[in-house]
Amino acid sequence: MVNTPNELGAWLRLSMTPGVGPDSARRLLAAFGEPELIFQQTEAALCQVLSPLQAQAVQRMPEGCAALTHETLDWLHSQAHLGCCVLTLADADYPAAWLNIPDPPFMLYAMGQTSQLGTLASRPSLAIVGSRNPTPQGADNAREFARSLAASGLTIVSGLALGVDGAAHEGALQGHHGPGLATIAIVGTGLDRVYPRQHRDLAHRIAQNGLILSEYPLGTPPLPPNFPRRNRLISGLSQATLVVEAALQSGSLITAKQALEQGRDVMAIPGSIHSTQSKGCHLLIKQGAKLVESAQDVLEELRLPDALAQHSLPLGPDPSDAASEAQNGAPPDPLLGAMGHDPVSLDALQARCGWPTAQLQAQLLELELTGQVGRLPGGLFQRIGSA
Repeated sequence: MVNTPNELGAWLRLSMTPGVGPDSARRLLAAFGEPELIFQQTEAALCQVLSPLQAQAVQRMPEGCAALTHETLDWLHSQAHLGCCVLTLADADYPAAWLNIPDPPFMLYAMGQTSQLGTLASRPSLAIVGSRNPTPQGADNAREFARSLAASGLTIVSGLALGVDGAAHEGALQGHHGPGLATIAIVGTGLDRVYPRQHRDLAHRIAQNGLILSEYPLGTPPLPPNFPRRNRLISGLSQATLVVEAALQSGSLITAKQALEQGRDVMAIPGSIHSTQSKGCHLLIKQGAKLVESAQDVLEELRLPDALAQHSLPLGPDPSDAASEAQNGAPPDPLLGAMGHDPVSLDALQARCGWPTAQLQAQLLELELTGQVGRLPGGLFQRIGSA
């Protein structure tokens, strides 16, 4: 970890030098060692690695570097109670999994249980990604899979976005009951801000039981290009990526593509053929992604089939519950039976049930309040879980 102002300033200077991108920076590090040694080289020596214009840029102090160094040191000091630190490619605790991807960040900002950074390689991890606007069933799937898999000893990796990401982090925090990291959020902003703001409390809880990581320096706002770029880190830190829900143009498909390029497994949960949020998952399955229906499927794909047997938490609602209730004299709700598992409109439900509009709306409201039915955009409704 970066320990001195001079060391931090040298790494920041290297990262901020105009015209010197990640590839050029890594060539400099390979040729000369630590950044402080790079800045002691003559222009002629630098030209053995860089172009003349790049070599000249390296010899000039980037604008704003001193101010950012001071700001970062203040952040490290003031937020020490949150476990904040800065790592570099030269650190022993730098995530080893990223050393094998094409474009590892050479600076990493971390917050949370940073004392466990060195244990990442010894604990299996799974990326869970998906839509920012999932169906109720999609959000429930993300939460339940993450809860069960975290209880089985996996670390859940995601991006702290709205929708599936947030549900996955929540589920992992609910299921985590032992040593190790519950969940890791890899974000597309500086760690001095939380984006989206709605996840401020969630980010605080992740820091208490996991890690928040960023390759971006303090002060970096939520710029649109940052999020697709950080996806390579989500997939690269994980043994496999599970896509819960995704439209055909979803950023989650970018993550899945990067996972495949990094030699990681990709899994997907199927959904309704009528839902646009399932079409991305269906495309992945057609292309060879593993179709999964339960947490046990995920563990078998990761070659951890016995992990769940060591934990008492259930995988989620038992699909045989409805039959058991019927045998015990408590038949399933007829409206739920009429709904099926696909999104359905009020008119379609009325045609299936033959109920008066007022009665149907009252029953739907009751099922919403008990968490058995979710309301979707466009006036549609959908069952949640196996209700």
